[in-house]
Amino acid sequence: MMAGWIRKALAVGLGVVLLAGCASAPDAHPADPWEGFNRQVSGFNDAVDTAVLKPVATTYRDVVPSPVRTGVNNFFGNLGDVWSAVNAMLQLRPREATENLLRFNVNTILGLGGLLDIASEMGIPRTKLDLGLTLGRWGVPSGPYLVLPIFGPSSVRDAGGFVVDLTADPLSQVSDVPVRNSLTVLRVVDTRAGLLRATSMLGDVALDPYSFTRDVYLQRRQTLIEDIVDQGIGVPPIDRE
Repeated sequence: MMAGWIRKALAVGLGVVLLAGCASAPDAHPADPWEGFNRQVSGFNDAVDTAVLKPVATTYRDVVPSPVRTGVNNFFGNLGDVWSAVNAMLQLRPREATENLLRFNVNTILGLGGLLDIASEMGIPRTKLDLGLTLGRWGVPSGPYLVLPIFGPSSVRDAGGFVVDLTADPLSQVSDVPVRNSLTVLRVVDTRAGLLRATSMLGDVALDPYSFTRDVYLQRRQTLIEDIVDQGIGVPPIDRE
């Protein structure tokens, strides 16, 4: 099964990277001691993106009507609201947990299974959360920066959380393998199509796209965790990373 294969590949990749850490350069970036390895993986990802993902996503954007693409994006976003609600509960954020669950129920029932985002029209906000953020909220350090094959920027903490995120993904519970794999591919293409403009701008503004992406990713994740800690309810503040 595709989801199982992905989890195994990530686990093996994490093991390889942890072993590679022994050979870290003494003058490496403090947050990126495995930069040489990460740049190689990043180069592989760029090659796959150039050869497969970007052309397919571009065709998808140009051929599929905008209302259909919006419906596809809404559908996958609706599935993500369930896991976001679980993580909000784990972070002791009852308001966000309630809002995400309410979004899922409203869009599933009134929005044709999530194809229509009725909840946003009703003013119910979405808070996207994952296990990496939950672990960070409870003081688990980020660990070194890590580039995952295909999935891109991450960290040791976020990569570990991502494996669990995949397991909890509603798509992984679909018993029909062809349907599950088709939906997974569709979500990847839809996600890549949504990033076409951003990745095009990245090549124009960054002298070193790798360093730029790394710094933006790490800063954004740290900012999100700090915001979560500041909003903690009845829980003492944790030390910053």
